[in-house]
Amino acid sequence: MRLVSWNVNGLRACVKKGFLEFLEVSDADVVGIQELRALPGQLTPEARSPDGWHAVFNPAERKGYSGVAFFARQPPDRVETSLGIDELDIEGRFLVAKWGRLSVATVYFPKGSGKDRDNSRVPYKLDFYRAVFDRIERLKKSGPVFVMGDYNTAHREIDLARPKTNHKTSGFLPEEREEFDRWIDAGWIDTLRHVHGDVPDLYTWWRQWGNARQDNVGWRIDYILASRAARKRIRDAFIWPSVTGSDHCPIGVDIDPL
Repeated sequence: MRLVSWNVNGLRACVKKGFLEFLEVSDADVVGIQELRALPGQLTPEARSPDGWHAVFNPAERKGYSGVAFFARQPPDRVETSLGIDELDIEGRFLVAKWGRLSVATVYFPKGSGKDRDNSRVPYKLDFYRAVFDRIERLKKSGPVFVMGDYNTAHREIDLARPKTNHKTSGFLPEEREEFDRWIDAGWIDTLRHVHGDVPDLYTWWRQWGNARQDNVGWRIDYILASRAARKRIRDAFIWPSVTGSDHCPIGVDIDPL
């Protein structure tokens, strides 16, 4: 079974760049996307309901902003879209689907930088992290859990090309990394590092100027974390930097089915 995650930086734009073709060649069973940036009614029928796929959406209330979705070969048995906190839920950043005992979340964690490129949204970001953590900790009781998405945080220095110049930048602030540490300390597993160890230069997002992607001057801010119960099912973890259509690239895991 293959689980894939991708921040598409706007699904309508990504469809024009080959997203539907990507679905077919990905060999994925479940594709979770972030940064939907559309209401379902704004999507073409093909994007809203691709042949052979079951789509579930959780858009933001604000048009053209945020949002997450799943495309799955089999319809989920159950879907959850709410953290139970209105100020967090209105941005459409959280979606859980269950297939039997397996739970998969697609999550678009907020940036900490505000509209003035300051760090004014860091408290909101950390509140969101904690709310998601509390929710997925409860999911662990019913079976294996995978939490995929754009975490908007590079966890360790190895996870970005230029750590020394970014210690005061949201996405690599000490308090953001400490929150990530809390998840790892609680038993959540970074699937890519679990499989490949400390291989350098593995990034998932690049700035859209200055040849950053061509030169691989990037950040690894997209992750798939696994609960302890899911660990034994992991067979491979991967990043697909050659797949274009967004400023992020897809990531994924291959697992034994339940």
